[in-house]
Amino acid sequence: MPARVLDGPSVAAAIRTSVAPEVQSFTAAAGRPPALGIVLVGDDPASEIYVRNKVKAGGDSGLRVDLQRLPATATIDQLLVLVRELNESPDHDGILVQSPLPAGMGRGAAQRVFDAINPAKDVDGFNPLNVGRLAQGRPFLAPCTPSGVMVMLDHFGIPIAGARAVVLGRSDIVGRPMALLLLARDATVTVCHSKTKGIAAVAAEADIVVAAIGRAGFVTREFIKPGAAVIDVGINRITDRAEAAALLGEHSPRVADFDRRGSVVVGDVHPEVADVASALTPVPGGVGPLTIAMLLKNTVAAARARAGV
Repeated sequence: MPARVLDGPSVAAAIRTSVAPEVQSFTAAAGRPPALGIVLVGDDPASEIYVRNKVKAGGDSGLRVDLQRLPATATIDQLLVLVRELNESPDHDGILVQSPLPAGMGRGAAQRVFDAINPAKDVDGFNPLNVGRLAQGRPFLAPCTPSGVMVMLDHFGIPIAGARAVVLGRSDIVGRPMALLLLARDATVTVCHSKTKGIAAVAAEADIVVAAIGRAGFVTREFIKPGAAVIDVGINRITDRAEAAALLGEHSPRVADFDRRGSVVVGDVHPEVADVASALTPVPGGVGPLTIAMLLKNTVAAARARAGV
């Protein structure tokens, strides 16, 4: 039986619905809506789309969202000045600096930004103080994508406590915090990465597999124990038609989409996994919408904490 599709937009809508009363009550009490400051550096096309979606979602949910731009030629010092201004702003409850930053800012630029953001306004959950709280099992503002995955697992009734979970990827943005959140919910967690030996065999022992490695179709049926739940966090844009046809199948409707658009977005999980897993998130339409929904939730939480609500 094909895997059950875990529909991200429906879960994201439920999150936004749960946040709406808090937005209304905060706005009534504070005389202003919760406010998010977003900084976009450069003109990366994907970042433009992500930021546009975040601005729209925030506005639709009743938040104030202020977008500030810096040119691709901006220095890390100029960016840090803007971050400090947002830190000190009495009108902003949350701060988000869109990744990736231009290469010209140098190695370690993203970490310098994470370090500089006021932890109380760190709605991405990447400041070391918030990472430390997460590691201790008492998170305040946790990273949005892993938090959204946890909400999805709960929403669809996938057991976490006592489950064996494998996280493929160890990034600071997804892999590491994902492992910590699963561990806090009493899963037995293994983190796999590029140096893991026998990675497919390790993953095949898991009840829950979270793929966040950034390699299109890397996770094949050999990685998945029959009946496991598979969460695909990968977002990979394919621009080669032969590669798209090999991964998706020549007669797939998504290859027809490729022919119209010149590219297609796929996850880290191969389509054949649907024949083995009990549940699977699609790409697109899986985890992506949850990331934005959790960003809104974190912004409201930060606003309520700053106001002492």
